[in-house]
Amino acid sequence: MEPMTVRELLTATGGRLLGEEAVAERTITGVETDSRAVHEGDLFVALRGERTDGHRYIASALETGAAGCLTEEVPQVLLPGKFYIQVEDTMLAIGQVARAYREKFPIPVIGITGSVGKTTTKDMVASVLGQKFRVLKTEGNFNNELGLPLTLFRLTAQHQICVLEMGMNHFGEIDYLTQIAPPDVAVITNIGDAHIENLGSRAGILQAKKEIFHRMTPEGMAVLNGDDAMLRPLEGELSPQVVFCGADRPAPYAAKEIRQLGSKGLRCRVITPNFSVTVPALGGHMIYPVLMACAIGERFGMTGEEMKAGIEAFVPTKMRMNVIHQGDITILDDAYNANPQSMRAALEILSQTEGAYRAAVLGDMFELGDLGPELHRSMGECAGALGNIDGLLAVGELAWNIYDAAHQSGITQALYARDRTAAKELLPNLVRPGAVILVKASRGMAFEELTREIQRLAPKA
Repeated sequence: MEPMTVRELLTATGGRLLGEEAVAERTITGVETDSRAVHEGDLFVALRGERTDGHRYIASALETGAAGCLTEEVPQVLLPGKFYIQVEDTMLAIGQVARAYREKFPIPVIGITGSVGKTTTKDMVASVLGQKFRVLKTEGNFNNELGLPLTLFRLTAQHQICVLEMGMNHFGEIDYLTQIAPPDVAVITNIGDAHIENLGSRAGILQAKKEIFHRMTPEGMAVLNGDDAMLRPLEGELSPQVVFCGADRPAPYAAKEIRQLGSKGLRCRVITPNFSVTVPALGGHMIYPVLMACAIGERFGMTGEEMKAGIEAFVPTKMRMNVIHQGDITILDDAYNANPQSMRAALEILSQTEGAYRAAVLGDMFELGDLGPELHRSMGECAGALGNIDGLLAVGELAWNIYDAAHQSGITQALYARDRTAAKELLPNLVRPGAVILVKASRGMAFEELTREIQRLAPKA
């Protein structure tokens, strides 16, 4: 982080300086919300959470080396040489500071949202742009009201482009993120069922995702999935330039001659610019991140050779369809998160992957509301309809519907466990020489624990 003065913090937040007035020109060199991770010169932000209250740790953060803090309360003791800025809402204040900090850097922002594939698209866009520019991108799940500001605080004078993932599960959240970092290029990957419990319908999900356009300039660019029927009508709605990417319909950025390469990824020919490329990631849906990255690359003057190099250098975020070879088995580790669209795509990838035995370990998908049982049931039906998935272990309360539908759809070795502990007892039924095993569930199911257990059980090659 480049230095910010206390005066700049006060201007950004409208806060009240407590204690010594002489500190206004002092600077901070970092922002931290965890008192255990504070470094010398940081600003500590005291946030109230469900489990703890950061105000309890202000003194320890300052004693560890923080230069000052943002607080909603007036501390009983003000330590000498430290500054305290009192604000009404520290979560809101951290966003205000992030917006002021972002404005120090006259660089483009690419904002990426969508029901499925946000992280993969963010990683692909950053990989492509990284062939020509110094890129800051969202890491992990830092895509919300706290994560996005913390990402922006990593900006330095060396960065030339910022690629930000923008997540949400309620109306107004993406609008808020665009207040902090208005995008010059806005991407919507697709509209699915994720968070339908909170947003009511796919139409509601579309409205929430469209908030990413609220603060785009007239010369901005929207990059959309042209194969998504809900996104196509936006062409006549938006004032920025709209670019569609896809395969099913005519689109300026299209993929042709798509060929699956098993566990090595896929190969396709990209139209505009025209080149063939091997994509080191699994699944036909990978054409969308590739095409969106090409549209954005061309926007910023990149050549086809640079884009191709960026695509072939792509590395997915951990637990996002990572291929793990352990002994004589292959694990498709897609345990980071799940919704009906991404789980269906993952099952299709499993069915296309060569192996002596194909099995899926599937868990609950959250935030589906009243549609939960039906949508979980459709995953079991999908697994059976693919015709070559040999085994399935469903884990979780809602996942019983996956198990029941899979069993009725012809998967003879369909198993059910209520939780991860019970699942570990059943995994030996699936782990065998030459097996390919998919692991997928919503983040709260913590299925990385089952991935580790599969690795432990794997027979030696």
